Amino acid sequence: MTLDGNRRWAKQNPDPTDPFGHKRGAGKIVDLLGWCEETQVEVVTLWMLSTDNFKRSPEEVSTLIDVISEIVDDLAARKRWSIKAVGALDVLPEALATKLSTLPGCAESKLQVNVAVGYGGRREIVDAVKGYLSDQGEAGLSLEEAAIALDADAISRHLYTAGQPDPDLLIRTSGEQRLGGFLLWQSALSEFYFCEAYWPDFRRVDFLRALRDYSHRHRRLGK
Repeated sequence: MTLDGNRRWAKQNPDPTDPFGHKRGAGKIVDLLGWCEETQVEVVTLWMLSTDNFKRSPEEVSTLIDVISEIVDDLAARKRWSIKAVGALDVLPEALATKLSTLPGCAESKLQVNVAVGYGGRREIVDAVKGYLSDQGEAGLSLEEAAIALDADAISRHLYTAGQPDPDLLIRTSGEQRLGGFLLWQSALSEFYFCEAYWPDFRRVDFLRALRDYSHRHRRLGK
């Protein structure tokens, strides 16, 4: 899910303590995860920070990093969900990267929560190819041999979300109708739903409408 529209929401609801709306947006995450549990969603990926977001002002990037660090702490402290970081941790401040690389598991959880931080779809595919080639090199294969053996399954095994199912439904808030690089590989057969509400205004009824819309679609899955 792409949690989009914080800044536009903030322009309509000015608050000097939350000039970019990211704190208000973070406050919706626990609600969303509760709705996912109610509807028996098994895996949800929350795109919190893209690689392109680092092009924003230093003030906003710093705010985003602080907010993400706090919400990750909050989610982990609840010991309610299995949390996994997906993204290029090397682009993040060391403290946040360390925190994301040591997230605790939760054996009792029925909901897998992926926090996409420092995430970009193109970067993920590049990293997957690099990971594959590194493994093949360690196994003693030449570059030519590795290229011959390369297939879609090999790429999938090296994605940040390796071992998880591809998403059935991708939701983006704020009215923007584009992926923006979110789960480019995994979304090949996904359904898309674009919601007009900005993320801080996203409600349970909006979530249920997305699921209802999805339930009425006939998925041919390329057949």
